Amino acid sequence: MHSVSTLLLACAFAAPVAAVPAAMASTVSGHVYLERDGRAGRGPGDPGVAAVAVSNGSDIVRTDAQGRYTIPLVAGQAVFVVKPAAHRFIAGADGLPAFWRRIPATAHASERAGVDFGLLEGALPAAPAKSMDGFQVLLFTDTQVKGTRDIDYYRRDIVEPIIGRHDAALGMTLGDLVDDEIQLYPALNAVTTRLGVPWFHVPGNHDVDPGATGDAASLASWKAVYGPDTYAVEEGNAAFVFLDDVVVQPGTGPGYIGGLREDQFRFIENYLAQLPPGRLLVLGMHIPVFDTGGRETFRAADRARLFALLKDHPRLLLLSGHSHHQQHYWHTARDGWQGAAPLHEYNVGAACGAFWSGAPDAAGIPDATMADGTPNGYGLLSVHDDGGYALAFHPARVPAAAPAFNQAMALHAPRVLRRGAYPAWGVFANVFMGDADTRVEYRIDGGQWKPMRRVERADPRLLVENVADDLATPLRGFDRSPEAVDSTHLWRGALATDLATGEHRVEVRAFDRWQGEATATTSYTLQDAGAD
Repeated sequence: MHSVSTLLLACAFAAPVAAVPAAMASTVSGHVYLERDGRAGRGPGDPGVAAVAVSNGSDIVRTDAQGRYTIPLVAGQAVFVVKPAAHRFIAGADGLPAFWRRIPATAHASERAGVDFGLLEGALPAAPAKSMDGFQVLLFTDTQVKGTRDIDYYRRDIVEPIIGRHDAALGMTLGDLVDDEIQLYPALNAVTTRLGVPWFHVPGNHDVDPGATGDAASLASWKAVYGPDTYAVEEGNAAFVFLDDVVVQPGTGPGYIGGLREDQFRFIENYLAQLPPGRLLVLGMHIPVFDTGGRETFRAADRARLFALLKDHPRLLLLSGHSHHQQHYWHTARDGWQGAAPLHEYNVGAACGAFWSGAPDAAGIPDATMADGTPNGYGLLSVHDDGGYALAFHPARVPAAAPAFNQAMALHAPRVLRRGAYPAWGVFANVFMGDADTRVEYRIDGGQWKPMRRVERADPRLLVENVADDLATPLRGFDRSPEAVDSTHLWRGALATDLATGEHRVEVRAFDRWQGEATATTSYTLQDAGAD
């Protein structure tokens, strides 16, 4: 039985359904129902679900008390359900959530009149090991496979190590699923769905149909597999809005720019109008909303318009990929953001790292370290019951016996220094989730903790790989590691040379705003040089 508040909400949003004339040709109608009989399709024992949002990518209507809806049919757009937090999607034959249907504009009226969507009762069950409130979300971006070999890397490096070992309720991939090889979608999905949770996707610039001559029809292949390119999903006290923000512009620069379409702005505006203000709103997209490389990489007018829609919502998080770096960006007034607090955008490190490049390890999997020194891996979002959130990054297959490299950071220090030399050499800590506010400290041989200085320069660990690639004959891997660039999350501490000869232990600790204190250790040796 539905509560009074639910029925009132259903009535409030069902008005557009009743207002659409039955004779109107370009509409889609059907039911959202509760799947109870265990058989495909809606059966006589499967009741309708009231107050569920249904969209065509721009308009949003709510089902009535019997679960019925009617919505305009928009050519080229899918019709989909916005999953309520208290329900689950049914998995389709491909293992992905069956939440959308694409109805051709030429479809007969009877084909447009019975477009039903099934839901399962209850939120996703909590994992047995779960001890936190709320739920968790796996964050992948840029799997960027270009063949079966890369899919095998993805399977062994990212997916298999966490099968049955995560507590996530759902997952997402933030674009560039493939590297222009769109025929790989089914094989890629077969690996991802082994994680056993509903998985959602947004398209990236490498998911565009090869040879696309404009933006309007650039995602035909992607949409045939993944459905709408703009949609929403609700879970717990969070709402996720997934957006295609790749605007294809053939013949101009890279052939695309970040931005949003008019129908997407309409969807966001309509969705926000009915979203409770206390709920965490998470926007997932491919291209970062902030500009990179000293040029406009996201259309300024679109950013301003998006920010105007979001500014009064108190709980916000932006997620993006694309850069094959990792960083936190805090949008402020200098970016046109007018909200009460800075708007946080987490630009997630790529699953493929630097495009599955670098020297392979003993298992034959490339090093894949990104140009800023971040290892390849995935993010984890924890959403709390009060709408707050926490973030973590997990490098792929962290070596068990590598104290200088762990989930939080990697250290680099010289192996040996001359005792008594000027202390011009340092230990470097690449704190993968660090930003300008992160506190990082070090100490030598258990002495006093000292602050490390944040520096924007290339990670020496990756510079070592660059030199090794330069000197190697033949190639060390299929593709060499990327050329190191300045990292936004690198810290340096000077190494003392006035200690006794022998080995000295260096400890580094970093204080993460979400995960607390993390530590790593390394060592260096002081030697006496021979007399002249």
